[in-house]
Amino acid sequence: MDFADVEEAVAAQAPAGAAAGREPRIRSADLLMTPARMGVMQASRLSVSRLLMAKAIRERWTIERVRWQIDERARGTALYRIDTGAMPFDFIVHSFEPKMEGRAGRIIGRAWDMMAALVEGPVSERDIRITGEEIPKLYAGRATPGTLIWARSNRSARVFNHTVESLAQGRQPDVPTLADVCYLMRNTGLDGNGTFGTRSFRALESTHPLRRPLDAQMLCAYMMRVFSVDLVNHLARCASPAAARLAPEIERFLGVGNASALGLILYVNNHPKLVHHWVQAREQAIVGAKRLRVAAGDAKLALLLKLLDKAIAYRREDRMDYEQFTASADLAADLAAIRAQVQALHDTGTVRGNAERYPLSALCDALDGTVHEEAYETFLGLLTELVPELCDRLAEGLAVDEEYATDPSMSIGHLRDLLHAEYGWAFDIDLDAEGASKFVWYKSATAEEPRRGPRAEAGEVFNLGLDLPRLVTGLDREIAQRPAATSVARFLLEKPEYRFIVSRVQTLSGLAFHSPHANIMGEQFVPCEITRFINIGIHGIDKTRDYLQRNLRGVIYQGAPTAADIAAGADPHWFYPQEPVL
Repeated sequence: MDFADVEEAVAAQAPAGAAAGREPRIRSADLLMTPARMGVMQASRLSVSRLLMAKAIRERWTIERVRWQIDERARGTALYRIDTGAMPFDFIVHSFEPKMEGRAGRIIGRAWDMMAALVEGPVSERDIRITGEEIPKLYAGRATPGTLIWARSNRSARVFNHTVESLAQGRQPDVPTLADVCYLMRNTGLDGNGTFGTRSFRALESTHPLRRPLDAQMLCAYMMRVFSVDLVNHLARCASPAAARLAPEIERFLGVGNASALGLILYVNNHPKLVHHWVQAREQAIVGAKRLRVAAGDAKLALLLKLLDKAIAYRREDRMDYEQFTASADLAADLAAIRAQVQALHDTGTVRGNAERYPLSALCDALDGTVHEEAYETFLGLLTELVPELCDRLAEGLAVDEEYATDPSMSIGHLRDLLHAEYGWAFDIDLDAEGASKFVWYKSATAEEPRRGPRAEAGEVFNLGLDLPRLVTGLDREIAQRPAATSVARFLLEKPEYRFIVSRVQTLSGLAFHSPHANIMGEQFVPCEITRFINIGIHGIDKTRDYLQRNLRGVIYQGAPTAADIAAGADPHWFYPQEPVL
């Protein structure tokens, strides 16, 4: 793979609204950055959970349980050590007996089934003790030095007890029951990057094993899964010395539950460089795959067929209901249609009977618009698995500085040119239309979480949402009234309230994919589309069910290798697991 050849494609972005043609090009921001398109973007080799798992498998990380002091009521402490080869990390778990009082998945909750910390190891007895004292305090608590993440999780009410009871009776849990949920415990918080005194992401050394964005959070999520399996085995054994152990096939099938709400909208607003670099990297990986010169019988086409088979089976077995998004049965049918065309390419080396310079690119062009967008994006995500080395290289560019800088010497004429060249979508929105200003974003006084509510009902609140279209068009109106040669410095001396948007526009200039093209204050905006983009595309979560077009529930690491599998060098294509047959 010629990486430089792929990087050239960035400069050759497809024209807005135009088909990419058969020469591989990254797609335009006007297509990719609409909320509807972002919401159907699927996981790829560049989703952070897959990146982390690929790294752990490649480097044969080992995970050792070095302490287990938990009683028959789930009360106590456990300690796991993750050896990455370059640095050990310790995962300190404080486990609690479930209770209903104070139980909530929100930050205002006062009781969780498990609280944990991921710390640069090895930790001391003092670290373990202080973590146990501080972590329940949350905002009032302070992490010990070297702590990266504080984490919390709760059991699945439907599956956890069923699994323990089944194992205690000497048998495996019922697979259909498990498949309704797909996890034993649900993530209710992964706090890091400076929160509660944890190490800031920016402070991590360039050689740090978890230096890439969200790696530490993803490792914590994986360790939640490890702990949940150890806990059901332990509680079953406490109930009966003859208890069975959870079968590895079931352990791999179960992931970690995840629930997300409106906070991820603010995350997108506050991390525009990360969003840009991730979308661009995914597109570059797709272009790299499209440029593969595959021929009849090519091994990469055989791999693609295998991955499509897994995806089809996964969607056919999916038992979740989706309100906003395409049903899995429809996706399975589309993926089967795509597979038939890949099979023809594998057998003949041609696309619909034609020999092509870039067969996979021609195939993508032929498929685009003929299947659900979600199925098409699934196929594109699978293509990235054909270029793992390119994905790993692109992933190293995801760690970015989100600081803004102002260029005071720029003329406002130049600034105005930037606005019209890069924010045409904002000028196209009718911000005076009925419903265009209906909502406001605020922090709930009771739940301490972001909310989006009708402006008329919310009253006088501080708007947390980034009203980008109005900021851009408002800035344009202001600078249009002044001589074009006026410097930004002079303009901001007169109008300092515009400093934020000026800095944002200047800093993000040239980055095509930094912001959703949307009016998030308008009634047409569907929040869960952006939440889903983060959950599926960036995080790699699957089976994301929407609720009230606002919240999403899903599963992460479903199908991921066990700790023993990782140490042994597991199958890197672990995702899309089929229901186990025991």
